[in-house]
Amino acid sequence: MPIPKKYFHDRIVLLLLSMNAFLAILGTIAILLRIDTSRPEGYIIQYRSNLGLLSGFKSGNATTFISFIVFEILVFVFHTILSMRVYHIRRHFSIVILGMGSLLLALAFIVSNALLGMR
Repeated sequence: MPIPKKYFHDRIVLLLLSMNAFLAILGTIAILLRIDTSRPEGYIIQYRSNLGLLSGFKSGNATTFISFIVFEILVFVFHTILSMRVYHIRRHFSIVILGMGSLLLALAFIVSNALLGMR
């Protein structure tokens, strides 16, 4: 299915696409700069409130944060493709899809930085 010509001429779509790209790149760079693969004790990757205060924290290694990077890239790609496919049906649906992608990328950035900040 060809990309509609008007899709890349829409200012709101371009704003959301550039914001999504910025959030995905910012999240990826922030994770890559803060990961230290040589840490023997690992990172805190989960908190389970039902296990109590001391045993509620679960530790893991750096591959968990690599999955955050893959998640951010997949969110950016899938929301962009889905927005392109929906644009010719309804412009507003396409904008909503890109907006939800922005929200999801922002939340992934916040969660990954919060987990990396807990040492």
